[in-house]
Amino acid sequence: MKDQSRKRHIAKTITWRIVGTIDTIILSWIISGDPMIGLKIGSAEVVTKMLLYYFHERAWFKINLSKEGEVLESRKRHIAKTFTWRLIGTVDTMLIAWIISGDPLTGLKIGFAEVITKMLLYYFHERFWYKLNYGLSKRNKEDI
Repeated sequence: MKDQSRKRHIAKTITWRIVGTIDTIILSWIISGDPMIGLKIGSAEVVTKMLLYYFHERAWFKINLSKEGEVLESRKRHIAKTFTWRLIGTVDTMLIAWIISGDPLTGLKIGFAEVITKMLLYYFHERFWYKLNYGLSKRNKEDI
């Protein structure tokens, strides 16, 4: 069971990073006006975001948010995960964008722009994975 959940979390990490990196590259390019800055920011984020996302997934796997003993309904849980991940991801993006562009304002602009796009993309990514049984030995609420 434990190995299966790790495989699932690694697969989710990789698929989310692909979606997230493409979004970051496009937003960074549009905001900075320089496609190379977009590529540099997106490339730098790949490693930091994969590590942060993996640990975020592991933490949420261990958290059993419940209301009077019942596991929190999946949509509410996914919304809560979306907000916690977005906070972590946005701070990471702002710092990387600031370092690469040399301009803190560019970092802030990119970070704020991606709050909206990434939250929507992340929510749909979570819903997609919720419907998949990959990495789950059996489907029960503790696995989600």
